[in-house]
Amino acid sequence: MCAKQRHNYKNLKIWKLGLEITNDISDMLLDFPKHEQFDLSSQISRCSVSMPSNIAEGSARTDKSFSHFLDISLGSSFELGTQLLVAQHRKYINNETLKMLEEKIEEFQKMTMGFQNGLN
Repeated sequence: MCAKQRHNYKNLKIWKLGLEITNDISDMLLDFPKHEQFDLSSQISRCSVSMPSNIAEGSARTDKSFSHFLDISLGSSFELGTQLLVAQHRKYINNETLKMLEEKIEEFQKMTMGFQNGLN
């Protein structure tokens, strides 16, 4: 890709899936206890929003820089997976919700790594 061209993040499947995960998380957090609002809920929300946000921000950069933003997005996805395990341990989410989100996050990670490999 020419250095002056940029990706349109709204057309990227990884961005769309990241946004879907973010929306799933937002819906899930409605059922969290109020005392978690500024603790685990906030952390889960921030890292889920970070996933598509870093794809969007990186898409305006060179491919080398975009790859760095994809690394950040991937890191947020792994952080989210850990936080969901904490939420499940605390009985804030059930096994079915955890499994569904873990599957989407794993798909996001595989797709993002594949896309990133295509940039390099």
